[in-house]
Amino acid sequence: MKYEYSDWTRVTATVRTPFLDRLVAVMSVIDVNLMIEDYSDFDLNGMYGELADESILNADRTVASVSVFIPAGGDSAAAVEKIKSLLASGGIEAEVSVSDVNEAEWAETWKQYYKPLHIGRRTVIVPRWEEYAPRPGEIVVRMDPGMAFGTGSHETTRSIIGMLEDAVFPGASVLDVGTGSGILAICASKLGAGTCFACDIDPVAVEVAAENAADNGCDIECAVSDLLAGVRPGRYDVICANIVADIIIRMLPDIGRFMHKKTRLFVSGIIDGRADEVTARAAECGLRTVRLCRDNDWTAMELGY
Repeated sequence: MKYEYSDWTRVTATVRTPFLDRLVAVMSVIDVNLMIEDYSDFDLNGMYGELADESILNADRTVASVSVFIPAGGDSAAAVEKIKSLLASGGIEAEVSVSDVNEAEWAETWKQYYKPLHIGRRTVIVPRWEEYAPRPGEIVVRMDPGMAFGTGSHETTRSIIGMLEDAVFPGASVLDVGTGSGILAICASKLGAGTCFACDIDPVAVEVAAENAADNGCDIECAVSDLLAGVRPGRYDVICANIVADIIIRMLPDIGRFMHKKTRLFVSGIIDGRADEVTARAAECGLRTVRLCRDNDWTAMELGY
């Protein structure tokens, strides 16, 4: 049977940001399923900062809103009166508004806030639903910004993608350790890599990476692996690992068996205060630091023999 979308009444109350918690308590009396709009701590530089629509970037950070949705047939008027009464008794100044919402439209609305993101010189991360005509020489990677991490917008991912643009050559063999969404392996494949092996300790991440690779028309082998334990044997031309400092440090003593003399190793996800520890451990393992790339509080680096 075809699913029919429903109509809802949206009741929204807007307060000064310091009163948000009290407003949430009031709205929860009507329903615990709330939509909260609070941009006071939105990070303009991290995660989705560069993907966000201008309406978010320019939002008033001094106010916050909470919405509750009353299904068709529900008594929305009674809900509004109840909310206003509770706000008054709690001494909370709020602006209350009511609007009609169609669920089919509501389900698509959030997508308007995510736009194509240009990284490096050639790479463009495009939300799956967006139409985008690439310029000559650009490579397009289609991802879902609804995923928590691995859409290209975070500093650690941006830096390493920029490095891959310089490193991947036609036919190169690439290893992506801790692949997450698979974005680095997908970028490498689109940059001309001949073979790509992507691995992650999380089976769900591996499944997502495989789906993303297929959606982008990339032939990438994805496998579950605790760091290097399950990596396909061989010497790779390019290795990338966008994880965290502690895990990179743990990986470095074993990475040599997957490298040859000209292998370019890129590691990222390193908070600035830990960069010296990573370079020191790399030196102990016979690897020199070729270059560093800093973006806000994060460091990515190229290591090699």
